[in-house]
Amino acid sequence: LWASRCRYDGPYRDAVVRSLITLKALTYAPTGGIVAAATTSLPEELGGVRNWDYRYCWLRDSTLTLGALLAAGYQEEAEAWRNWLLRAVAGDPADLQIMYGLAGERRLPEFELPWLSGFAGSSPVRIGNDAVNQLQLDVYGEVMDSLSLARESGLSAQPDVWALQTALMDFLRDHWRQPDEGLWEVRGGRRQFVHSKVMVWVAADRAVRTLERHPELDGDLDGWRTLRDDVHREVCEKGYDPDRNTFTQSYGSRELDAALLLIPRVGFLPPDDPRVLGTIDAVREELEHGGLLRRYSTSDSDLREVDGLPGSEGTFLVCSFWLADALHMTGRTKEARELFERLAGLANDVGLLSEEFDPVAGRQLGNFPQAFSHIGLVNTALALFGEDGAG
Repeated sequence: LWASRCRYDGPYRDAVVRSLITLKALTYAPTGGIVAAATTSLPEELGGVRNWDYRYCWLRDSTLTLGALLAAGYQEEAEAWRNWLLRAVAGDPADLQIMYGLAGERRLPEFELPWLSGFAGSSPVRIGNDAVNQLQLDVYGEVMDSLSLARESGLSAQPDVWALQTALMDFLRDHWRQPDEGLWEVRGGRRQFVHSKVMVWVAADRAVRTLERHPELDGDLDGWRTLRDDVHREVCEKGYDPDRNTFTQSYGSRELDAALLLIPRVGFLPPDDPRVLGTIDAVREELEHGGLLRRYSTSDSDLREVDGLPGSEGTFLVCSFWLADALHMTGRTKEARELFERLAGLANDVGLLSEEFDPVAGRQLGNFPQAFSHIGLVNTALALFGEDGAG
């Protein structure tokens, strides 16, 4: 029985297994690719226009997916995902896309189907996703982190992986100062997103660590150390608001972003750093809604300025899992477990989670089932209860 391979045997095991089964169900067997969701255009706001096609594979999911599969004992699935990743990103790093089709397709043109009214009158209904053409520097960090994790976890070696990684680092060295559309794929113009720069730091850090652990590999160790230091210095200078003791969504902005909660998780700063503690508190204060987290400020004017679209959206479930992780890392494990218990309780009658949740109406929103939400559930359960529940 496939589910019996799950190594986790702690609290909420049924929810963890259900999430792993969902990830398996979202996997395209011939290639190992895992789609973000099985649906298109289920709305983030009923009657609104934030309706996207999620039937593709996002690179941003790569490290978290790989970590969840490996930690839960699913080596074969982790290897298939790693191999899909390698095939998709092979080639010129300048041509790296943030997402691909199930078989690695690169062309995913977005168009609308005006003859369909959409779920609950939420139109337009979209096929394809124009975000495929965006620059998102954070995906370079995700890919570098994934390949580093795969190497250190003992997945079978693949030829030319290190050559690919060094090519990605050469690209980042020349382009890391560019503004981009960021993790949330905003359509309101490029910015100097702090999360994107943090993930550039992750890429350089993982490259440095790999060379330190594997001196037989060739690479620009001194140059990558310098890059890592330069990025770290710039983020701390330009992406941090000392008056409010918090990192911000982008350089010079006052907006916050739930992705900032990943700063301690990726190792950019230690969990006990006062700037990390201040950021967690600020994000909770400004982005909390009904006990859950929005991904960024969602007053109409602020949201439209950030992502170029009218209307609002629900709380973002994976962001709330990230908050639980951050609380646990900073010693607030009781709060973290209480939040996790609430999040696990939001699943429907067959244990599935969508992308977002409306705490006022008490209903799920967005595409469904959402891989990112289920990955969050698995990783947070392992972090909170793993010592007691790893078999």
